[in-house]
Amino acid sequence: MSYGSPLLLSSLNPAAVAAGDDIPNAVTIDGEVLSRSDLLGGATSVAERIAQAQRVAVLAEPTVTTVLAVVGCLIAGVTVVPVPPDAGSAELEHILKDSGAQAWLGTAPEGTGLPVVPVRKHARSWHRYGEPAPASTAFILYTSGTTGAPKGVMLSRRAIAAGLDALAQAWEWTWKDTLVHGLPLFHVHGLILGVLGPLRVGSPLVHTGKPTPQAYAAAHGSMYFGVPTVWSRVTEEPDAARELAKARILISGSAPLPVPVFERLQELTGHAPIERYGMSETMITLSTRPDGERRPGWVGTPVAGVETRLRDEAGEAVPHDGESVGGLQVRGPMLFDGYLGRPETTAENFTEDGWFKTGDVAVIDAAGFHRIVGRESVDLIKSGGYRIGAGEIETSLLGHPAVAETAVIGVPDEDLGQRIIAYVVPRNGFGAAIAQELIDHVAGELSAHKRPREVRMVDSLPRNAMGKVQKKLLS
Repeated sequence: MSYGSPLLLSSLNPAAVAAGDDIPNAVTIDGEVLSRSDLLGGATSVAERIAQAQRVAVLAEPTVTTVLAVVGCLIAGVTVVPVPPDAGSAELEHILKDSGAQAWLGTAPEGTGLPVVPVRKHARSWHRYGEPAPASTAFILYTSGTTGAPKGVMLSRRAIAAGLDALAQAWEWTWKDTLVHGLPLFHVHGLILGVLGPLRVGSPLVHTGKPTPQAYAAAHGSMYFGVPTVWSRVTEEPDAARELAKARILISGSAPLPVPVFERLQELTGHAPIERYGMSETMITLSTRPDGERRPGWVGTPVAGVETRLRDEAGEAVPHDGESVGGLQVRGPMLFDGYLGRPETTAENFTEDGWFKTGDVAVIDAAGFHRIVGRESVDLIKSGGYRIGAGEIETSLLGHPAVAETAVIGVPDEDLGQRIIAYVVPRNGFGAAIAQELIDHVAGELSAHKRPREVRMVDSLPRNAMGKVQKKLLS
């Protein structure tokens, strides 16, 4: 049944609730359940309390309170600034100052200098708000800060709607699905896709609190979101993994999925996982499809409305031959509106003809399939006249049974320009004696010029709060 004009959160149409058309389990978070009417009434109560604000900060813990706070802001047209619950004092201070957040909505850290507006889980309001303008800023998401202080990414309601609709089409996502995940709620993956996606499509959401294999198995969903660490842990629990065979699709993102994890997950569940690619600035622009080919290490083709291209350092086109590496540029309706308060930085990241420079390097084959081989700043290695993607070497190394984790970098070399160095966290029972074996493994699987010239065994790799390896700390 149609209930009028479309909304950003289409399933929360007030007319549907007034007509008694409820969804009993619209959102479940860590065991707490909200029906559609609970969510709409509770979030509208929040909207009434903050409707005069411009921007508010939300401590993005995986709770019902966080969902009500975010949805309340979207109803009222107030910009949300999600804040990682584990943010350190310096990061927290930067986000609050840079964003201009006027208050905390819901839970606030101790010692905050901002006013705190509580969220009352059981309060209800049925006031009607008009849909805010599509161009208005829904979220300011802060990047992980791998290249300096985190930047505020401005995402409009229009961009979010376009991005979610493109994914619904690509993944055949409908109200009949139940989405399950246990991801953080302060970035695109867990919050925009993982919470707003179900509220737009109308599919129930089960957030498991923590993304454990047992919690995933017990949720009995049809769609599952996870990062590679989650899927790796699932493969280590075969009984839990086999429960996921009942799902429709398993989706992996936020970092490359190691080939051995892809293959083991397929073996245990019968599902070749969907891999996709995106950023805070672009949402999801590439994905494999449930009804299409899924290759380990490849992130598929553009979703609806997206165009991609590869360019070299001189801005010239790079051939789509599945081998040639180039800087990935994208354009489409789900792109961000710029970095908050940084017009020069925004301009630097777009080409003169309007393409966003992702900063990632990739290859594209003749069929349009994309493989991301790393960040241009740290993962594009120029060695012996060749342009080599570190990600390709890392994928090869992760396919060796001795390798638990790895990071590949290029270091200055008078002869080669850059020399390839692989940092390896070995699996139990393996040690430094296998270094030459790993070098030979890469040379045999890829080509001789892509082999590491040195393998350094380490106990761990330096990572930031998002779990991404900080290669600039390796030398």
